Amino acid sequence: MCFAGARRILRGGWWSPSLIGAGASLASLFGASFLASTLVPISSEAALFAVLKLHAELAWPAIGVATLGNTLGGLTTYLIGRYFGARKPLTHLERVTRYGSPLLALAWLPLVGDALCLAAGWARINWVAVALWSAAGRFARYWVVAQGALW
Repeated sequence: MCFAGARRILRGGWWSPSLIGAGASLASLFGASFLASTLVPISSEAALFAVLKLHAELAWPAIGVATLGNTLGGLTTYLIGRYFGARKPLTHLERVTRYGSPLLALAWLPLVGDALCLAAGWARINWVAVALWSAAGRFARYWVVAQGALW
């Protein structure tokens, strides 16, 4: 693409928010949120921010989709720890065992969150409690991001 074409896009030549529909935006947000909570280094917050800038009317559905995708991705990491992990000691295993599922409210944190989900699976903590605490923490994070995007 030449520079003139790029300038036309930035000026709003043929680009419009309707170019990416609401359904496609939410589907992309779900995928980005799911992948971001595994070991793939992408930002689900940036995806949510972009969706809300294009479709501000989708604030609550977008927060819900991002929370669901990110929680399901975290549960995938939990399952990896539960079923496919080698029986070696983990750094976060002691903390997760000591504090239990409420510690998973911090599962949204970069790097540490993936390790917490993996350790929770390794320690065989109740998956329902893990899902609920994890979803609560992730929802709070996405709500804060949405407030920033809509302000």
